[in-house]
Amino acid sequence: ILTSLLIERHFFIGVLGLAAAVGTWELAGALRRGAGISVPLPVLLVGGQAMVWLAWPFGLAAMAVALAGTALAVLLWRMRTGAENYLRDVSAGVFTAAYVPLLCAFATLMTVAPDGMGRILTFMICVVASDVGGYTAGVLAGKHPMAPTISPKKSWEGFAGSLVSGMAAGALSVTFLLDGHWWAGALTGALLVVCATLGDLIESMIKRDIGIKDMGNLLPGHGGLMDRLDSLLPTALVAWAALTLVVPG
Repeated sequence: ILTSLLIERHFFIGVLGLAAAVGTWELAGALRRGAGISVPLPVLLVGGQAMVWLAWPFGLAAMAVALAGTALAVLLWRMRTGAENYLRDVSAGVFTAAYVPLLCAFATLMTVAPDGMGRILTFMICVVASDVGGYTAGVLAGKHPMAPTISPKKSWEGFAGSLVSGMAAGALSVTFLLDGHWWAGALTGALLVVCATLGDLIESMIKRDIGIKDMGNLLPGHGGLMDRLDSLLPTALVAWAALTLVVPG
């Protein structure tokens, strides 16, 4: 990731395209294993790449058209196997397209900005700081569960640790990487921490609903790539929006 950004930031779009493809493949497999839901993987892979790559020259409009085209293709592709569970499978297919490649494409929008490397690093540093701060505070002082029925290991003390570390990371990143105001960075860091935490909980809800532990087994000891992207995907949207507002390009 760092190499692609440091050599030529547009190479990072290739990393995003690969992540979107693997994440889509893992989510499709998890839906099939856990709930018997069939989504049209070829359509989602092609449509997902269109969202990620067309965001580079054409921006939000291209992302919207690519998503709409993917949704239409999902509707048509699924017709081949009859009406039984049609609405369920189509809904899952459109959800997959929006959840993985569409959210990933917002990272493309950050990448292609003139100060794209700084925006991507700020986004990633804040999420990493949130994870590290939350884990440390949770292990040392975690006593009050945040959402015991969804993710028993998450605690309010851990969330406080995430918030402190994420705000500090945001303030430093925006100040030194984007020449912005420290308070804008702290606010951005706080927003990203909240979104990253909710992203973890969202994927936990998905896994509990379909009855699986991990999205995949690509990363031994960690599950699949989607188990690492869960906090990054929704946060990419919030990071793009927040940085667009507080640090105009």
